[in-house]
Amino acid sequence: MDEGKRSRPPTRQPADHTDAGRPRAGEDDVRPQVPDAAPTDGDFVLRRPEETPAAEEHAGDLTTAAAPAKGTGAEAAGDADAVAALDGDRLKDRAVVPAPGGEPELLGAVGGPPAPLHAPDPYSTPPYGQPGPWAPAPPVQHPATPPPDGDVPLATPWETYDPWAGPAHGPLQQTGAAVDSTAQRRRKVRRALVGGAAALALVAGGLGGLVGAYLERNGVDDVVLPQAGKEAADRPADSVAGIAARALPSVVTLHVSGAEEAGTGTGFVLDDRGHILTNNHVVESAGSAGTVAVTFDSGHTAKATVVGRDSGYDLAVVQVSGVRGLRPLPLGNSDNVQVGDPVVAIGAPFDLAGTVTSGVISAKERPITAGGESGGSDISYVDALQTDAPINPGNSGGPLLDTRAQVVGINSAIRSADGGGESESGSSGSIGLGFAIPVNQAKRVAEELINTGHATHPVIGVTLDMDYDGDGARVATRGNDGEPAVTTGGPGARAGVEPGDVVTEIDGRAVHTGEELIVKIRAHRPGDGLELTVVRDGKERAVTLVLGSSAEG
Repeated sequence: MDEGKRSRPPTRQPADHTDAGRPRAGEDDVRPQVPDAAPTDGDFVLRRPEETPAAEEHAGDLTTAAAPAKGTGAEAAGDADAVAALDGDRLKDRAVVPAPGGEPELLGAVGGPPAPLHAPDPYSTPPYGQPGPWAPAPPVQHPATPPPDGDVPLATPWETYDPWAGPAHGPLQQTGAAVDSTAQRRRKVRRALVGGAAALALVAGGLGGLVGAYLERNGVDDVVLPQAGKEAADRPADSVAGIAARALPSVVTLHVSGAEEAGTGTGFVLDDRGHILTNNHVVESAGSAGTVAVTFDSGHTAKATVVGRDSGYDLAVVQVSGVRGLRPLPLGNSDNVQVGDPVVAIGAPFDLAGTVTSGVISAKERPITAGGESGGSDISYVDALQTDAPINPGNSGGPLLDTRAQVVGINSAIRSADGGGESESGSSGSIGLGFAIPVNQAKRVAEELINTGHATHPVIGVTLDMDYDGDGARVATRGNDGEPAVTTGGPGARAGVEPGDVVTEIDGRAVHTGEELIVKIRAHRPGDGLELTVVRDGKERAVTLVLGSSAEG
């Protein structure tokens, strides 16, 4: 074959052990000629060149032992030659070392690819990497002659391919972007997860805030508030609610109008004939030409007429006609009342009908005066019950009830914070000092007003010095309009009372002022006997008398 020309790959021929080692017609014999080996036991043996006697004479040749002969001697020798014929160019640089069993082992050339790891088999299979009957032999590579013009042609894969050569450029290397290591990839994944979680938390927080604000303003559903179930309306009879339930149907509101003024007050039903008890200062403005309208707890209104009134006791009785179903309010006994007993006041303060307040009896026999000028006939002298149940303008004439819903007093006056009197005519409200006429006194006066149209006042028949500032009530030295200070033939004169005497006690109770003596006397009925302690010329003496009435002078 001429150098510089590309050799054609040998044509594959059918396998034939007799022709395996002979070159065919038209083909170049590229294998080195190996001298015939001496017959052996049939094994394929390789020896190192340095251990072979002919190594120096045949450099690059490899001595092999002939394979076991088959058939005739000539055919066996041919087969051995075919098996032992190796490419000198491929095997000349490989070393042969003894195998552990004494057999030589073919190693790869220095710096070349490793030799096959298995020995030839007894079936004459060509060694690994050698041409065989089933694959074409690799082409013989020859250096290409550069063209005359100096251009170097590109090598074809068949010209550069060497199955025995190692990697031309070392380990494979990746081109393009660098590949992250496992730690870097994990770090990036971790950062992505943390960032995603933070973003998700921010989004969730924002959405949660929006949803919460919406729900706070609008709610999910309609708001339904918890509420206790319905209970029975009945209350203990002695509770405030129980007392009010029994008393309210008997309490009325009075609207009075007169020629000059009008007012509002309270009253309560005394009997089924339509008599209603109230305060005198409630109906006083009606006079003889005014009108009185009574409104019941049911809301019905009826006109009323004044049956009688008394300014000294500040009591009055009016009557309605043609009204059915009246429920009189039972009367109690004010003498049974003790300080601290619970009480309930009912009235129409500031025209608020049916107002119920409660408190206790703060004091008893509290002497008060209300209305009119000092010493005048229109002044009310009341030995009152004091209560802290709130009483305001409009409560006048209303009942003060005990725990049995019985009347023990008639609310009449309050002490205002501005230092005014006890009358309710002022505009001040309650400060916890309310006063009520004892029902025992009111009962007597009401009966007299209903029966006779007027009330009698118990008297002792003396004129008092209201300007006296000492302790006790002093009898004046001279009466009104030139009359004697001690009425001739009156209760005082018969008991031996003289002008200038100072009354210090009545029935063993101290008396400090003239008003207090009047209050104590009016707490009794005419005809009641009293024991007075008087001081005359610095000496005390006891005086017993029987109360007269205002009709006796």
